Amino acid sequence: MPRVVSFIVLLAVIILIGSMFFQVMVQFIVPLFLAAVLVVIFKPLHLWVLKKCGRRIKPSAAVTTLLIVLIVLLPISAMLMKAVSEGMAIVRDNTADGKLNTESVQVLVEKAVESVNKGLVKLKLPEQSSENVYAYVSKNLRHFAAPLLFGGVEILASTLFGLAIMVLTMYYFFSDGPNMAAALMKLSPMDDAYEQELLDKFGDVSRAVVVASLLSAIVQGLLAGIGYMVAGIDSIFFWTALTVFLSMVPFVGAAAVWIPICLYLYFVPEQTTAAIVLAIYCVTIVSMVDNLIKPMVLHGQSNLHPLLALLSVIGGIQALGPIGILVGPMLVAFLQALLNMLNKELHLLGQESDATGKPVVFATSAASTVVSNPPTSLPQPLPKPQPKKGKRKKKK
Repeated sequence: MPRVVSFIVLLAVIILIGSMFFQVMVQFIVPLFLAAVLVVIFKPLHLWVLKKCGRRIKPSAAVTTLLIVLIVLLPISAMLMKAVSEGMAIVRDNTADGKLNTESVQVLVEKAVESVNKGLVKLKLPEQSSENVYAYVSKNLRHFAAPLLFGGVEILASTLFGLAIMVLTMYYFFSDGPNMAAALMKLSPMDDAYEQELLDKFGDVSRAVVVASLLSAIVQGLLAGIGYMVAGIDSIFFWTALTVFLSMVPFVGAAAVWIPICLYLYFVPEQTTAAIVLAIYCVTIVSMVDNLIKPMVLHGQSNLHPLLALLSVIGGIQALGPIGILVGPMLVAFLQALLNMLNKELHLLGQESDATGKPVVFATSAASTVVSNPPTSLPQPLPKPQPKKGKRKKKK
């Protein structure tokens, strides 16, 4: 009994300290996650650098981290800061006396609603009011533009701080990553085979799903940016970055950016030819690139169901912000791996029970998760004793 009480107290203390540790570390989850993803993706580069450095771990980790910063992080950070500054300039140019000036948006909404109403009249459907549509669009536009106008400096500072934490974490993951993984596996009560399977799943999902999504989004954004530049759209970096971000959202994609831009060109400056050419280019080139790049990168890796992928991305964004685009699908993949492990464990328990002859409590099969194990046949009654055969003695 004292041992049981000691175990309960120890478990309560661990839960308390663990919750406090989570509150301390929660602000660093995104940089840690991104650092882990980059370490997995650039593992071949690190192995090559490690070989060139004579198997010296610390120098090779420093060189690999520096190469990733120079090749990946600095260009992306420069483009992101340029896009944020252009977005702030757009909001500032259309703001007067602290209020957002949306005259061009009002013109666009009025002409778009007028064209839509013509089609509704032909279909004998009720017409829409341009005032109601404009009020809805203006409200959401102000909600979207306010963070860019008033929180630009804060966003920039938090981004730089997160990048610094991510770079430092990458160095330690490259230098001490195997030792960290071994220590965690030793402390975890889970079977080593399951822990290794989770690590393999993280590597597979990072290299397949994350790389495919990022590469497809970047290519779509660059191609769309070329189209925007040819069409004469201002603030190219902002619209390109926005296209890259939305291209990672299933069923939304780059169309959430280029369709409003085409409508703007068609109705406000009335550049009909540019709008039509840009729309054809985006439909045939920009939106179709996703169907070429993802199968090429995944090459046989299992994909999530489209509905599940959409819900995981939307839920991830609501729970974790922009990083939820990558974390959401990975959580679904981890949950699938954990359920497979649970199914396997229950199946092994069923086999052990069959081997020992004890009643089977849980047994699983390939088609079901938990299935009872009834006896294969009913017990047969014992045979009745038969009289012995032989000659009977005659009575005298």
